[in-house]
Amino acid sequence: MIHIVFQQNDIETLQKAMEMDSSLDGDIIEIKDELAVGPIANIYEPEGYQGRRNWWKEVLEFSPYAGEPGIIDDKLKVHNLVKKLEEEPTEQVWIWMAQNQHDVCGYYWLMSQLKAYQGRVFVLYLNNLPFINEKGGIFYPTNLFEILPKEILKAKRLARPITLSEFEIDPDEWKKLCAENAIVRLLEGGKKIAGADASHYDKDILQAVTAEPQKLSKVFHTLFGKQKIRAGDAFVAWRTRIMAAESKLEIQGDWAKGWKEITIRQAGAPVQATETTETI
Repeated sequence: MIHIVFQQNDIETLQKAMEMDSSLDGDIIEIKDELAVGPIANIYEPEGYQGRRNWWKEVLEFSPYAGEPGIIDDKLKVHNLVKKLEEEPTEQVWIWMAQNQHDVCGYYWLMSQLKAYQGRVFVLYLNNLPFINEKGGIFYPTNLFEILPKEILKAKRLARPITLSEFEIDPDEWKKLCAENAIVRLLEGGKKIAGADASHYDKDILQAVTAEPQKLSKVFHTLFGKQKIRAGDAFVAWRTRIMAAESKLEIQGDWAKGWKEITIRQAGAPVQATETTETI
């Protein structure tokens, strides 16, 4: 059995579940590319692949992830996966995805390459399903890693083969998204993905920034905590650079020295005078 996940934190959750139930034992493969953002036109062709690599290179510049675009590994992972399916006719693939655009776009990209193995490729879509949290309450997770490992043991019963009709319809849906080539993709419900402009999250970023300078890390905390923005930190940092160039934000610090050096404030906001005390 081969498990496919789309986020790093999902791996630990599955590993802990395997410790509780050996029937889940198998290799875990993470598809790293964040396919809910960035260009995807002709993504399976050399020019589309290179265009996406170039975009990620720009986005990841100055970030802790610079020089590590996951799409390089992902192509090799799929190549090796197909090779293993060819060599081992009884091998199965389980694709785990939760209710978020990152997982769903990753599913579309991956399953479109596995039609030849229909009947051996399973999907577990945790779509709008209730689970029990650590406090014993019911919640609806949007990420696999939010689910307790013991609850994963219940979720495994949802595994079902991707149907022949899905192998016909879902790749067509993905082709439409690739042709649209929006920079941001949003999950509207089920497996329905809609495209949006690269500036889609700018309003959220602007709301998180104050008149007083804040560290970039604090802006991240506000966005991913309170507003629950559905894009990665590298994408947000990239957008702040663009908005600063458009005079929508003011940024201080040297990007070349890393994110920790960067502070952000509202553009044109008055600088508060520092109070001084004179001794007479």
